[in-house]
Amino acid sequence: MSIPQTGGGPIEHRDQLAEHLAEGCKPKEDWRIGTEHEKFGYDKDTLLPLPYDGPRSIKAMLEGLRDEFNWAPVLEAGNIIGLEKDGANVSLEPGGQLELSGAPLETIHETCDEVNVHLKEVQTVADRIGAGYIGLGASPDWTHEQVPMMPKGRYRLMTDYMGRVGTHGTQMMYRTCTVQVNLDFGSEADMVKKMRAALALQPVATALFANSPFFEGKENGHKSWRARIWRDLDAARTGMLPFVFEDGFGFEGWVEYMLDVPMYFVYRDGKYINALGQSFRDFLDGKLPALPGETPTMSDWADHLTTCFPEARLKKFIEMRGADGGPWRRICALPAYWVGLMYDQTALDAAWDLCKDWDAETREALRVAASVDGIAAKVGNISMLDLARETVAISKAGLAARAKPGAGGMIPDETHFLNAMEEVIETGMSPSCELTEKFHNEWGGDIKRIYAEYSY
Repeated sequence: MSIPQTGGGPIEHRDQLAEHLAEGCKPKEDWRIGTEHEKFGYDKDTLLPLPYDGPRSIKAMLEGLRDEFNWAPVLEAGNIIGLEKDGANVSLEPGGQLELSGAPLETIHETCDEVNVHLKEVQTVADRIGAGYIGLGASPDWTHEQVPMMPKGRYRLMTDYMGRVGTHGTQMMYRTCTVQVNLDFGSEADMVKKMRAALALQPVATALFANSPFFEGKENGHKSWRARIWRDLDAARTGMLPFVFEDGFGFEGWVEYMLDVPMYFVYRDGKYINALGQSFRDFLDGKLPALPGETPTMSDWADHLTTCFPEARLKKFIEMRGADGGPWRRICALPAYWVGLMYDQTALDAAWDLCKDWDAETREALRVAASVDGIAAKVGNISMLDLARETVAISKAGLAARAKPGAGGMIPDETHFLNAMEEVIETGMSPSCELTEKFHNEWGGDIKRIYAEYSY
């Protein structure tokens, strides 16, 4: 989850809210790729999640990365809760999941290099302290009680609130991991088309990257339990956002949506002030109960933009949020898939043509079916496997058209990063299918075998 935003002055007029989003518009040559991925840390002896403190802990991991690889620490109330270096940051999810929010980079080749360096650094420190890290969409066998809460004020507030607004919120916070990519847009019209295609096709990414068939030590009946969790979390801030597909949607439409998303907090002087369920509209009018008489800054608005969790999210860029966490190859494949679809105009037009006639019910049905059946899902006459095949082909053409070489020119473009998804399409088996097959056969029902075989 996001770190506190800084640098914004007072909000003097309401137009600034939409202007903040519009500041993300960039010429195509300045479009970049920001990849984020999360992974679970565990004690190699007990196979239980790492605590925050102690010789084998989250704190020891962060301090090791700081000391051995020159990351600058991020502190909250004296606790190390993140790291920063070269435009990237390492942060903690509520249950100690370690997240790399990568620097904005030009190519998938650079993204993959960044991921590789990060995972090697993590492995170096983890091996030294007796920890391991694994990439999955949901923790396979931990209970809620076994997972610690990280010392971040934002998470203390959210944990209590989640229980009031949905049934799966704390599962999301403490026991899921994702890989996502943040992409740019050139204009308001470009943003609208990308948001619409991103939301409509997000279930395809969910199906291709489904990697969470286990929860609390048993099969859960879903290819992506993480996606199932998001369906019953908090209806006010999640979902497929039908309003994005209505005529006239633009930056102002997103502002209206966010003004109706209940607040979580206001960040002041290093502390999170409880504003749970309160209204940013009231805040604009100086009527926020949490801070009577005070009006928000642009930093407050930027913070508030991080508190909605739809399948695709708009800030000064667009976040693709539908995929489960996974192994190294899939961390690189996810940004490749979306860059191929979004950063070439012909590809974007073709992707939108696939889904532009779907209604809200179809889009939601695909979201549900992706979590349950993954790549084998069917909604009416729509086959998820066929959709995956078509979108990956479009993405591949988009990456080829970009023609971004790697390895000093020895690799002509970024298309090979799609190999992992092409294998899913050829075999009809997502990572979840592979995991359940192993569970029933060579693992003999021993779910703990997953740690030895699938850790980084």
